[in-house]
Amino acid sequence: MENELTLKRFTEVRRALGFTQAEFAKVLGVSNTTADIERGRTKLSGKVVAELLRQFKINPLWLFAESDKQYLEPSNTSVIPKVVTVNSSDNENMVLVNAKAAAGYPQNIQDTSWYKQLPAFDIPLPEFRNATYRGFQVEGDSMLPNLKPGEWVLAKAVEDISDVSPNKIYVIVLQDAVLVKKIEKAPTSTNIILISLNETYPPYEIEPHQIQEIWQVNSKITFGIDATTEKGLLRQLQESMEELKSQFNQGNN
Repeated sequence: MENELTLKRFTEVRRALGFTQAEFAKVLGVSNTTADIERGRTKLSGKVVAELLRQFKINPLWLFAESDKQYLEPSNTSVIPKVVTVNSSDNENMVLVNAKAAAGYPQNIQDTSWYKQLPAFDIPLPEFRNATYRGFQVEGDSMLPNLKPGEWVLAKAVEDISDVSPNKIYVIVLQDAVLVKKIEKAPTSTNIILISLNETYPPYEIEPHQIQEIWQVNSKITFGIDATTEKGLLRQLQESMEELKSQFNQGNN
């Protein structure tokens, strides 16, 4: 039999979220209704506790009356792309976010119509078929010597902060900025350390919930001078695809 306070807290969460017992059961992946759980007839399973944590950040210790902190900001803050862009035939395509667009990206991250004004590109390579990619323009000199200001990187969506590796470069979308950095986990907390390659920029720490999206840089594309127009950009992107293909083949060995 569950502790009464646990049942009370479980019910409280459901009501605060505005679900009926049947809706809440569906959201949590249990059969029919949560009425039996709320009455203490059915045990509160580990799966339900895990779903409450994953979807609603409910602290399991709070649920079992061993903590006063109802919400956890676990390291699994969702960093999955907020919008996946598609072309006219509903295939996923790659949007190019230039430095100017990057300034508005964090605020417009959920707005599907905002993405439509950016140039988009279909990539005819199999490597790109089952993953989400986005192109970002590098701003500033914090990643010298590897990435120069104005260069572009192609980056693949990261699903979870725990998938991040210290020897790769990432595009990190914060609440108010888009940065290109290396990422390390802080040794004594759940914080994330952002590291520039250019040593004149000191590393700094952020909390996971400040991150909206993470993209892993796969390759960089250096464009010539005439890439300032959208047409020039797309044409050069097409030309650099072949070169990219060979980079991919080397990278996958």
